[in-house]
Amino acid sequence: MPWVSSEAMTIHLAEIAKQVSANAHAMLICDGAGWHQTGAASECARQRHLLRLPPYAPELNPIENVWEYLRGNQLSMRVWESYEDIVEACCEAWNAFLADGDSVTSITAREWAAVKT
Repeated sequence: MPWVSSEAMTIHLAEIAKQVSANAHAMLICDGAGWHQTGAASECARQRHLLRLPPYAPELNPIENVWEYLRGNQLSMRVWESYEDIVEACCEAWNAFLADGDSVTSITAREWAAVKT
C-alpha cells in the first residue's frame, strides 16, 4: 500500500485472515507504529494475535533486517524517474527476496519466536 494508517492495517489484517486456515494461528509482530496500536489492530480475530514489541527495540523486529537487506542488496545506489518506478523496483526486490527461502529464513528467524511443539 502506498500509505500507512489504521485503515491500511484493517485491510492488511483482513488479507492475512483470508490466508489463515480455521485450525491455524497467525502471530504478527508489531512495533510501536501508531497504526499498530489503535483501531483495527485491536480487532484481532481468534486466529490472529499481535505480538507488540517493546518501545525503542528495532533489533527485535525481523522486518527491520529485511529492509536493511533490501536496501543493501537490491535498492541502493539507484535513482528512479518516477514514483511508479520506485514502487516497481521495490516490488521486484521484495519478490526476489521472497523467492529466496534460505535468505528469508536466515534474515527473519528469531530464536525467541520459534514455535515449540
